[in-house]
Amino acid sequence: MSHLDIESLVQALNLDEKIQLISGIDFWHTAKIERLNIPSLRFSDGPNGVRGTKFFRGVPSACFPNGTALASSFDKELLEEAGQLMAIEAKSKGAHVILGPTCNIQRGPLGGRGFESYSPDPVLAGLSSARVIKGMQDQGIVATLKHYVCNDLDDERNSVNSVVTQRALREIYLLPFQLAIRDSNPRAIMSSYNKVNGEHTSQSNYLLNQILRQEWGWDGTIMSDWFGVYSLKESIDSGLDIEMPGPPIMRKSDSVAHAVTSKEIHLKTLDERVRNVLKLVKYSIENSGIAESAPESDSNNTPETSRKLKKIAADSIVLLKNNENLLPLSKDDSVAIIGPNAKTARYCGGGSASLLTYYVVDPFTGISSKLVTKPGYSIGTTIHKNLPELGQFLYTKDNEKAFSCKTYLDPPGTANRRFVESFNLQNSALTLFDYKNDKFINGKLFYMDFEGYYVPDEDGDYEFGLACLGTAQLFINDKLFIDNKTHQIAGSAALGCGTIEVKNSIKLNKGEKYKITVEFGSSPTYTLETNDAVASNGGGSLTFGINKIIDQYEEITKAVELAKNHDKVVLCIGTSLEYESEGFDRPDMELPGLQNELVEAVVRANPNVIVVNQSGTPVSFPWIDDVPCLLQAWFTGIETGNAIADVLFGDVNPSAKLSLTFPIRNQDNPAYFNFKSNNGQVLYGEDVYVDYRFYEKIDRPVLFPFGYGLSYTTFDLSNLKVWIQNEEIKVHLNVKNTGGFDGAEVIQVYIAPKSPSITRPVKELKDFTKVFLQKTEMKTVEINTSLKYAISYFDEYQNEWCAEKGEYEILVGNSSDNILLSEKFTIEKTQFWLGL
Repeated sequence: MSHLDIESLVQALNLDEKIQLISGIDFWHTAKIERLNIPSLRFSDGPNGVRGTKFFRGVPSACFPNGTALASSFDKELLEEAGQLMAIEAKSKGAHVILGPTCNIQRGPLGGRGFESYSPDPVLAGLSSARVIKGMQDQGIVATLKHYVCNDLDDERNSVNSVVTQRALREIYLLPFQLAIRDSNPRAIMSSYNKVNGEHTSQSNYLLNQILRQEWGWDGTIMSDWFGVYSLKESIDSGLDIEMPGPPIMRKSDSVAHAVTSKEIHLKTLDERVRNVLKLVKYSIENSGIAESAPESDSNNTPETSRKLKKIAADSIVLLKNNENLLPLSKDDSVAIIGPNAKTARYCGGGSASLLTYYVVDPFTGISSKLVTKPGYSIGTTIHKNLPELGQFLYTKDNEKAFSCKTYLDPPGTANRRFVESFNLQNSALTLFDYKNDKFINGKLFYMDFEGYYVPDEDGDYEFGLACLGTAQLFINDKLFIDNKTHQIAGSAALGCGTIEVKNSIKLNKGEKYKITVEFGSSPTYTLETNDAVASNGGGSLTFGINKIIDQYEEITKAVELAKNHDKVVLCIGTSLEYESEGFDRPDMELPGLQNELVEAVVRANPNVIVVNQSGTPVSFPWIDDVPCLLQAWFTGIETGNAIADVLFGDVNPSAKLSLTFPIRNQDNPAYFNFKSNNGQVLYGEDVYVDYRFYEKIDRPVLFPFGYGLSYTTFDLSNLKVWIQNEEIKVHLNVKNTGGFDGAEVIQVYIAPKSPSITRPVKELKDFTKVFLQKTEMKTVEINTSLKYAISYFDEYQNEWCAEKGEYEILVGNSSDNILLSEKFTIEKTQFWLGL
């Protein structure tokens, strides 16, 4: 149907049909009402790519740079292009609705999903989100702004109570959502798992109805986070339109019908929820061009997609240090590439952000492609928590680079075992909760036998590992080698719902073929208890891995010898999705494993070291004074290696700026005392003093400040002019490229109240723009920003925003700690306001 009359449909729907519409029918789809030609919509993760409908055996997708990387571009046009490309990806997956962007605040460096959000600065987070949303919705794809609100840690995320003042709630945590709604009007918002000041957000009348709908006038559709509904009546009354996923836990048909017929829930209220769901359907069918139940494809895997993703990634990489102009490299340089992240592409964080990719380019491959002479290589040290996937090294009996899988309804050893299907796989980290087959009698109970052959390329001791949500046993040459079935121990598998990784080691011979068999039983066979809704909703998970046992200090010694024999060293370090992921928070800011020892040893052997760090959030660099060059390369998607190489060799002049502060130590950050849940509560004790607001207020030194980033060229800012016109602050200035490279500079506009009546941050970012300049070129830059947003604080006594009279200073620079121009202005009259 090309057009949809919402009011006519609300009248025509019967009670059962209305109830169907206010929850999902499965993990990714809304209900279809065939009688009235109301189609089903498809949702898909997520924040940095569009996965499609399957975790298991899904269609490959493009992975984009993570949130902190995208925001570090400080490039509104680029962010909009990223949103457009995500929308094109969504169309190839038949997805009407993208579950992103993520717009939460990194109170400190340790949040498990900190990499997924844009910035702890609410203006950068909000304006970045707005541009990504605009790009998506210009293509007719619904953007879902999430997670509303204060979902800023993963520790006890379903039950934790975020205790926050109204001022901080408004100025820091709600403001990104407010700005994104003001500038881009996302058609969907996802509520968060947590409570805010004692009430779950998915049933908060204050947050969903009073602020979002009444005060801001927003008229879109609110969905829950997955399994994030904790009530029936309260969530419906407060404005939560859709419970996801389906089948519903709280909104079972009989329960809702009983509540309506008994007048516990008014039919008028139910109709309002239905009306908002129909708005989502109407928008999608009239704008997306996607048919119901459209096939999923990899049709967007094109050279043009790769080109765009490489540009987005390269423009997100921050040059933090470049002493003696060690960069850019020359293609004729003699280079050693060292580190655990050199030949393993750290392209995304874990959880909802992870996906099966078209391909991925690791840094070693990208850098090598630029060099005339083949580089030297050493891993230096390893950082894996769980062993690297064994599947990538296995072959079938027919010598195909894969391993076989056979699925049954009965466990191994059963007479006349009932066969379901067979297929080949290459990935041995398997998420199986969405694995389905029409032959399954009980959709959750099945058994899988995996078989492949492994041929070592070196003699040595090898370690095998097996983790699961379910039960599993691994055999080598038909002999039981690892038992993760008989005596299971709870661990971190399946986002903390499954077992530990059970390991065993064995000596293997180079060139010899070993038969590897794994027998797996799905989640109902799990012998331990789990209360997690995701875990109990499907087939479980399985990971089996392998690693040659090495002496870490011996490997560092090899890296040192390699470094001595080359002119320059590119040292690829950082974290991975095993350390930064949905489901848990980091315990500290330290680089995993022996990476600090590796850096220190290599730089002693060769001072010409370029460190490339890949992490989604800050890590500690205790050796920072000893290394001449450092890049922050984030998790930059499938073009990671090529983008890093483009920046290293000067094909791209770095122009990104840090989207969050890198503190010297974790103890220095404002949320240090109050980050974790304490008896079910997390106190937002830093109030409005998040990130640079805190460091500047108490004059605490940091490693690298918010908004900081270097270039291969230099810029001059001059001739600042500021005036107020039509409720806007007009900022004009000249920017000139004074160096030897073409490049781009980020102009950051901060405002400082000079004599506020309450305690306020020293200054706050209010807008920004990026300008590209050829060598010697000068441009006049104009930035116009809302006056009331620029000068206001939230007055808790009045319960309104206060645009206070008094003197203010416009501060313009290229980093929060490098203000180059300033001009004062005066506001004559105090005004209070609410809304957008």
